[in-house]
Amino acid sequence: MRTGIDADRHAAYVRAVAFGIGAAVMGLVAYALIAILLQGWVISYMSIGVGWLVGTAMMKGSNGIGGRRYQIVAALLTYSAVSMAAIPIWIHFAPEQGQQQRAQQQRQQQEQRQFENEERKFGQDAGQQPPEPQPAPVEKRQVSVFSVVRWIGRLALLGLASPFIQISGNPFWGAMGILILFFGIRIAWRITEGREFGISGPFVFSPPPVSP
Repeated sequence: MRTGIDADRHAAYVRAVAFGIGAAVMGLVAYALIAILLQGWVISYMSIGVGWLVGTAMMKGSNGIGGRRYQIVAALLTYSAVSMAAIPIWIHFAPEQGQQQRAQQQRQQQEQRQFENEERKFGQDAGQQPPEPQPAPVEKRQVSVFSVVRWIGRLALLGLASPFIQISGNPFWGAMGILILFFGIRIAWRITEGREFGISGPFVFSPPPVSP
């Protein structure tokens, strides 16, 4: 029985991590898609499903072997999948926010032009020459590989910090989201705990004495 139990080998650990990463990516995509379909509403209970998916996949990859290092990886993958799901959600709704910002900027520019026209008209009435309009300077931006890598790094850090950033926007729902995320991590932790087998014996069977 002892030899029949699978040992915790490096190959089993690597396979479990690979399965866990795949499950985390699937959970990230599902989390983001559901939030996008719900027009920005995020169901925090999906964190529990992500934790279950990651833990189950890791146990499947290791053939039922668990332990502390499996638990740590499962917790990290669950947190990363749930927090990084905020990035595709932000990217999807960024054009709408950009349109709102551009509309606000256009209104401000119109108000500024109207104010300048009134000042120019007032100056003409007073006999002053209106100032010649100066062309707006053209900014030249050079995109380098380092800037792209730095932008990706900042985006990743922002995604990892997204559960705590939501607290500043809505303290109640942000705290609830972190609490439910903890439950999801707890589920992944318990699933990857593994099973312990206790074997005792052998025992000598003593038949009852035969009476004469």
